[in-house]
Amino acid sequence: MGPVFAIGLVFVGCCSNVVSLELLVREFPGCGNIVTFAQFAFIALEGFIFEMNFGRKKPIIPLSNYVIMVAMFFTVSVVNNYALNFNISMPLHMIFRSGSLIANMILGIIILKKRYSASKYLSISLVSAGIFTCTIMSAKQVNVANEGSEEQGFYALMRWLTGVAMLTFALLMSARMGIFQETLYKKYGKYPKEALFYNHCLPLPGFLLFSTDIYNHCVHFSQSTPVVIPVVETSVPVLWIYLLINIITQYVCIRGVFILTTECTSLTVTLVVTLRKFLSLIFSIIYFQNPFTAWHWVGMAVVFLGTLLYTEVWSSMQAVLLRPDEKEKKA
Repeated sequence: MGPVFAIGLVFVGCCSNVVSLELLVREFPGCGNIVTFAQFAFIALEGFIFEMNFGRKKPIIPLSNYVIMVAMFFTVSVVNNYALNFNISMPLHMIFRSGSLIANMILGIIILKKRYSASKYLSISLVSAGIFTCTIMSAKQVNVANEGSEEQGFYALMRWLTGVAMLTFALLMSARMGIFQETLYKKYGKYPKEALFYNHCLPLPGFLLFSTDIYNHCVHFSQSTPVVIPVVETSVPVLWIYLLINIITQYVCIRGVFILTTECTSLTVTLVVTLRKFLSLIFSIIYFQNPFTAWHWVGMAVVFLGTLLYTEVWSSMQAVLLRPDEKEKKA
């Protein structure tokens, strides 16, 4: 399977996943727990059968290390999805999660004592400014939407700020998990399929904490509008169909990124993921008619400009374009 196939999986799987998630969130903004649980259960089952050979294959990396990684991964996944309960729009959610570079750099400096070039600091400043602009504009929209009474407006704003705080926490926790993985892989080697299985299997008991919420949403999903499936002529509640699509596309998305990391450089992977986020964001704004002002567009453009600057795409493209000229001169 070549890089073109992997890129296709990333764009089709990840973009479709965002669309199916937004369809679910529009019906029930608080459905984050059931969505996260369904994704974890499906990927864990697939890994148990195909990667771990029904439990007969022993882990190469010690389980004690996976427990730490899983605690962080579970927290990040639950908090990211649960933040949608707090008046966080999907566009802001996507833009905020694009700020992972900031968190990675900050924790890299603090924990790994890394030092970066001036261009890296400039790119992070651009990403920070872009996210700040989008966040401030979204805060104004929350205030405008709740102009009824002062109490309602204040409550809505505080609820929204809680959502922003949750996204910030998840961003930093995700970066910390990335650093932990980096040190782990240096010590034991890279085993991404194994890590994928344990990251999704070990946290499953943790969903018992949200069992009541998950059960309630199962009931709500079952009461949604039934849709007839053409081939089998059976009616299924539409939200269960959306959830099934979300699970499958999440798996396709993760598999696509995994194949891409084995076929391409980290620079290519970052560029593909960034472009995918950009397309998902554009689709969300146009198709779902999410509120997006001129300042949001400016903020979004600055975020992606900073991301591309960080990955040094420009210098890489120049090097590729200059190669034919150099060959001609040598000839």
